[in-house]
Amino acid sequence: MSAVVITGTGLYQPPHTITNDELVVSFNAYVDSFNAHHAAEIEAGTVQALTHSSSEFIEKASGIKQRYVIDKEGVLDPKRMYPRFVERSDDQLSLMAEIAVDAAKKALAQAGKTGADVDAVICSSANMQRAYPAMAIEIQQAIGAKGYGFDMNVACSAATFALEQAANAIKSGSAKCVLVVNPEITSAHQEWKDRDCHFIFGDVCTATIVESADTATGPEQWEVLSTHLATQFSNNIRNNFGYMNRSEDSDPLARDKTFRQEGRKVFKEVVPIAAAHIEAQLGALKLEPTQVRRFWLHQANQTMNQLVIKKLIGGEATQDIAPLILDEYANTASAGSVIAFHTHRADLAKGDLGVICSFGAGYSVGSLVLRKR
Repeated sequence: MSAVVITGTGLYQPPHTITNDELVVSFNAYVDSFNAHHAAEIEAGTVQALTHSSSEFIEKASGIKQRYVIDKEGVLDPKRMYPRFVERSDDQLSLMAEIAVDAAKKALAQAGKTGADVDAVICSSANMQRAYPAMAIEIQQAIGAKGYGFDMNVACSAATFALEQAANAIKSGSAKCVLVVNPEITSAHQEWKDRDCHFIFGDVCTATIVESADTATGPEQWEVLSTHLATQFSNNIRNNFGYMNRSEDSDPLARDKTFRQEGRKVFKEVVPIAAAHIEAQLGALKLEPTQVRRFWLHQANQTMNQLVIKKLIGGEATQDIAPLILDEYANTASAGSVIAFHTHRADLAKGDLGVICSFGAGYSVGSLVLRKR
């Protein structure tokens, strides 16, 4: 059986940035307005006053310094606090497909492929723009791909879970060249009015070409030595928005219809799960964590990644061992580990080992062990 290889990646980066300072000015203006409007209830103790945020708080809590967004004006409007998108007609390319096609074309160029070489498209992200038709099929048509396409959702592990499906498709013979895209328009499901999480997310899209080594034509190949997925149910990260909300007569703008988490619980529980997951996968390959040249980890929290690496290798998570990109991009849900791989692999040598790993809601953990050919 031919080896399964990753031959190209692509990245769509939105046109706008929001720095922590800009975000804090907007958030604090919203807080002041809320507290003034509810002054009587706050005085009576029936409503809790909101607290200002700060750039220092954000960076200390997460390591994030800025984020990219598709729309900046709506997010920073204290009277709105979420992006403003223009609704498109059914015969127009959807926003999610548009950014996926951008990233896909870059990945195809890197792999030395065209859309016609692709015979499967997997669109996998934390939130889909619509229920159907599948985003993947729209993207398939837009790039001129053959075969089939389908959507997936495994929250922040959506990319790694999709990459395993792509690798399995190659191994089974159902496809020879698979495009995996991860369009993450996280600004639309972020709760920008909640101090505990208003700074977390940013928009982006990644794309990855997975194919048989027999058909690889690009200058770079990363052999997929192993994939490993695991899930364990938890309510500590949750979003209740969905098509049944109308039938439940629930408020579509209620707090539970956007991202929410029990951050401290997630931190405490996910770090050991992720570290043990990677260690077990490497052990099955008779490899030690110290033999891995680079770890491209999920980009949610700087301290979380540092602790995962410390558990694995007993040392510091330097930029060389586990590159951090969330300071620039923030948490981009499933795309984070792929961005790290995309931007921090050029210096590795033939034979070097690397691990792509993501973890998030579910709980879910997905990882790939790669070797540069």
